[in-house]
Amino acid sequence: MLKNKVLRLAVLITSLVLLIAAVAGCSSPATSDNNEGQKAKEPIVFAGLNWASAQFNNEVARYIIEHGYGYETDAVPGETIPLFAGLAKGDVDVNMECWVENQQEAYDKYAGTGDVIDLGTNFDDNVQGIFVPTYVIEGDPERGIEPMAPDLRTIDDLPKYWKLFKDPEDPTKGRFYGGVPGWEADKILTKKMSTYGLDETYNLFRPGSGAALDSSLVSAYEKGEPWVGYYWAPTWIFGKLDLTQIEEPDYSEELWNNGYGCDFPSVHVNICVHKEFPEKYPEITEFLKKYGISSDIISEALAYMRDNNVKEKDAALWFLREKEDIWTQWVPEDVAQKVKDSLNS
Repeated sequence: MLKNKVLRLAVLITSLVLLIAAVAGCSSPATSDNNEGQKAKEPIVFAGLNWASAQFNNEVARYIIEHGYGYETDAVPGETIPLFAGLAKGDVDVNMECWVENQQEAYDKYAGTGDVIDLGTNFDDNVQGIFVPTYVIEGDPERGIEPMAPDLRTIDDLPKYWKLFKDPEDPTKGRFYGGVPGWEADKILTKKMSTYGLDETYNLFRPGSGAALDSSLVSAYEKGEPWVGYYWAPTWIFGKLDLTQIEEPDYSEELWNNGYGCDFPSVHVNICVHKEFPEKYPEITEFLKKYGISSDIISEALAYMRDNNVKEKDAALWFLREKEDIWTQWVPEDVAQKVKDSLNS
């Protein structure tokens, strides 16, 4: 009798040990050959740069990564250089808008040591320069606007049209809208005015903020009035208004270094990741290498945000639904299908 009880107890203990081992095996974290465990506990961290186009690009990439590849994501808000330093340290995984020439020293330092890997261009058709509403030159028959300066093409043409852009606070000169005090563009434009001799016929007006600059342009545009000044893309302004750039001499380092008497240089806006990212997330790396949106599309998305009073995440959903022909080229078919299914759910 006792012998039978001992035997039954031994069998029961053995069964329990095997059951515990089986359960433990089923619930153990994924191995290095399977990324599922990593997906669950290590979100991919984006640089939360504090301007709209970068936040829009973040939301597009994050949605595709979350819904197409199954990884969690997050974003750390901050300023340009600290976030780039965080990318080098590994506190940040992805920077969707590294404006290379605008942060050349930091870029050379961290990319030069290999702590940051440059995956290539997001967009390189950004522009900054001197603009007028297109109706100033061409008119706008639908709005009953006649051409005001039909021969205005180059920077050398501006002096003869100063009366068209008359400064309401000083009617002896025209008003040229420049950058906000403290902007690098303000320093550049001040020197440009002198180099081109525009300070003889125009006053450089410095708006108190970027919003004030926007307001001056939009107000003039809605009234069909003349306006000339500094602006850049991608921005919501370019998604809504038809502007024409005033021609300057082609950019050259010599002209730029001697009074900025030429076009603003084009800036490379690249996608950068931490050095360990390509090995850790090879499939996401391939996706980011193919990622790229033009300035026109970004401006259109930012205008959508403004028109509909929505955030960058909503603009990303609009882009993914309306521009399927673009983003489906970045990912494999199965990933694209998962994203589409999510958008339609």
